[in-house]
Amino acid sequence: MGFSIGFQLFNVMFFVMFLLVFGVFVVTALRGLRQWNRNNNSPRLTVEATVVSRRTQVGRHHHNNPDGPDYTSTYTTYFATFQVESGDRMELKLDGSEYGMLVEGDRGKLTFQGTRYLGFVRQ
Repeated sequence: MGFSIGFQLFNVMFFVMFLLVFGVFVVTALRGLRQWNRNNNSPRLTVEATVVSRRTQVGRHHHNNPDGPDYTSTYTTYFATFQVESGDRMELKLDGSEYGMLVEGDRGKLTFQGTRYLGFVRQ
């Protein structure tokens, strides 16, 4: 009798955890799709802007390799903060090659669509 109750409790907990993980996956995917759609429906704007800061975010992935040694890989995400003439600031994610061309204090024309960085032409 005790085994039966324990087994049922395990089944319930397993199902709840599965729903929780699946729910987090669905919510994350929906947020990404919503942001992608919002960006696509936003106008492309080109405005005068100044680069006020730059930053990087470094992450790691640990890979368990069943056929050989485990290994870790890293990735870097690049961001720049721009200030437009109105005084508003926006932080946009950009490629490493674009990041390397920007210097704090640069002034020019920023082109973006929603939260999507499209380019910066220095003046």
